[in-house]
Amino acid sequence: MKRWTLRALYVLIALVAGGAVALYLWLQRPLELATDTVEVSIEPGTSPRAMANAWVQAGVRTPAWLLYEWFRWSGESRRIRAGSYEIDRQTTPASLLGIMVRGDESKAFVRLNEGWTLRQFRAELAQAEALKPTTAAMSDAELMAALGDAATPAEGRFYPDTYTYSKGSTDLAVLRRAHHAMQQRLAAAWAQRAADTPLRNPDEALILASIVEKETGQPEDRGKVAAVFINRLRIGMPLQTDPTVIYGLGATFDGNLRKRDLQSDTPYNTYTRTGLPPTPISMPGKASLLAAVQPAPSRALYFVARGDGTSEFSDDLAAHNRAVNKFQRGR
Repeated sequence: MKRWTLRALYVLIALVAGGAVALYLWLQRPLELATDTVEVSIEPGTSPRAMANAWVQAGVRTPAWLLYEWFRWSGESRRIRAGSYEIDRQTTPASLLGIMVRGDESKAFVRLNEGWTLRQFRAELAQAEALKPTTAAMSDAELMAALGDAATPAEGRFYPDTYTYSKGSTDLAVLRRAHHAMQQRLAAAWAQRAADTPLRNPDEALILASIVEKETGQPEDRGKVAAVFINRLRIGMPLQTDPTVIYGLGATFDGNLRKRDLQSDTPYNTYTRTGLPPTPISMPGKASLLAAVQPAPSRALYFVARGDGTSEFSDDLAAHNRAVNKFQRGR
């Protein structure tokens, strides 16, 4: 009896040892995948069994029960973080669990460009990789309400930048970050405003910055462009800037700005009205925000494009007309 028990114990030890070796080898061997990469999004509260099933359904060619047992018996399953994850053919069962425990999420990014309108912003977000379009049916006003800023017009209130996000995130989350970033950037720029600025508040600085963004061809001209508009505001001269008129035309603008457009009065026609338009016309970047509150020292009231991206600045109309003849009319 004792001899049989001893032999049985040896067999059991051998089986356990063999199983341990097999488990170790399995944990270190790359998982077989149906494609080069496999992605899974894990929602908060997902059970280890559901996680294992999700990976198998996504393309991991391993029995779901085996992954589940590994997650469960590792003692780490409660530390797995919700998120979007992507693995490749080099990923082992051990490294898969480590990725989820560390929260090494699969990332994507979207670039929101300086000078874009909110309509362009939202169109880009709608095409962004693995970004849930939760705001697609919202109007601009509803979007601002969702961001807790219902009283503020939406245009110009989002900071242009490259935003990295976890795959499976919502467009609202990206817009919230962009909205918060613009609030911070605008506050920082306004704190640095020139003492003699005619701008009365940060909102006016944002409106002017949006015009400067659209009117600047080369970065070195930005401060001078801002100075022209600041100088015009000081003396009550119309800003006379085409981008505001184009913005006011909205979807009816066909790419050709006509004389009748400049003569047709709208809240955004800065030829027929003095002062700033009622809202920003684009999303300005940091340089334009700073230029609006700290324009270059200049008495210029006019500028005209030279044709190479830069502008010619003039203090009076006679000099401006000469510049127009030289650079625009080819005289």
